[in-house]
Amino acid sequence: MKRIAYGMGAAALVLVGCHTITEELPTAPSASPKAPNSGVLKVSIPTIPTPTPKPAPTPTPGPAPTPTPQATPPPNTGGCGQPIPPPLWNINTKVHIRGPRFWTLDSTPIVHDREYCAQIGFTDGRIDCPVRTEGSSDRVACEVYALGGYAVDTGRPGPTWTRNGKHCTGVEGDCENHEDNQFLVYAYGGGSYQACSRTGVCGTVQVDR
Repeated sequence: MKRIAYGMGAAALVLVGCHTITEELPTAPSASPKAPNSGVLKVSIPTIPTPTPKPAPTPTPGPAPTPTPQATPPPNTGGCGQPIPPPLWNINTKVHIRGPRFWTLDSTPIVHDREYCAQIGFTDGRIDCPVRTEGSSDRVACEVYALGGYAVDTGRPGPTWTRNGKHCTGVEGDCENHEDNQFLVYAYGGGSYQACSRTGVCGTVQVDR
């Protein structure tokens, strides 16, 4: 019995030893996986040199273009219609009314143009005439146009009146612009009276009071 038991023990020892050896054997390393071929052929691209741009030639300036002449705009007539008055020739001045306290003087702008005078209605062949006939709707506008503007001292349509070279003051012994009509003036005292345009054309009348 002892032999049988001993033999069985030895066999068990051998089995245990064999099992232990088998478990402790090193595991063979697996081979590293080989990367699959991609099938893409890699080719080096050569570097193409960039061409240096040539400088553009400097353009030679040609002659400057001749400007197109512009039409002269029509003058501002201030309401004076056609035909436009020619340049002012004179200003007729006269004693209109002789009153006990003052005299009333009158003025009329005059142009020197036979054809123009006939165009506006003076058919008697005259060369000198007012800028419009009596009663024309644009007479004052045409007179102001011929005078070159309004009176210097009052700013009203008509000539600038002076007595002995000075503007009227309105006091006794001097002169006074008419309250409604710049073409008229009240002469309180004697002297040389002038009605002048903005362009320097004047008419003169002597008053002896």
